[in-house]
Amino acid sequence: METLSYQVPGLLKVPNFVTPSEEADFIKYIDENQALWLTDLKRRVQHYGYRYSYRKNRLPAYIGPLPDWLHLLGVRLHDAGLMSSTADQAIINEYLPGQNISPHIDREYFGPEIVTLSLNSTCVMLFKRASTGEEEEIFLEPRTLLVLKGEARTSWTHAIPKRKSDFWAGTTYQRGRRLSVTLRTVLGEY
Repeated sequence: METLSYQVPGLLKVPNFVTPSEEADFIKYIDENQALWLTDLKRRVQHYGYRYSYRKNRLPAYIGPLPDWLHLLGVRLHDAGLMSSTADQAIINEYLPGQNISPHIDREYFGPEIVTLSLNSTCVMLFKRASTGEEEEIFLEPRTLLVLKGEARTSWTHAIPKRKSDFWAGTTYQRGRRLSVTLRTVLGEY
């Protein structure tokens, strides 16, 4: 497994963590659950394990175990040493061209690692150290895994800028429908 590290301490990028066939299966599983899409944000989201409120700093409800495909992905991440325990919470975000996510650090009630798998389209994610303003951009290809732990998890915000294309390494990449599968562990009751 090839991993790439960056100036952001604790940030790892794992290209091609899943195969194209696995990616197609994951997209199929996501799209089969149309009734689970929530639309209270500017993008659609699906919650698994725990559903939390974006406006309140607590987890309002345990909604059940992860479906098999997400549980097995969580076990795989743990077995690869990328998570210290098996994920019990997942969120799927759908980003259409021009959609973004504002700079943020995931809440403190999530465990020491945040792991995101990009599916279907490219994007650039922007990291910014909260204390100094130092920035780094990371290009995410489909099937790429991004692991945030240590300072990357606690001291750097991450965001996806609002645009329909990204310019990277001399090439313009038009954004398509991108799905991100983020796996986390929940610490205690909130």
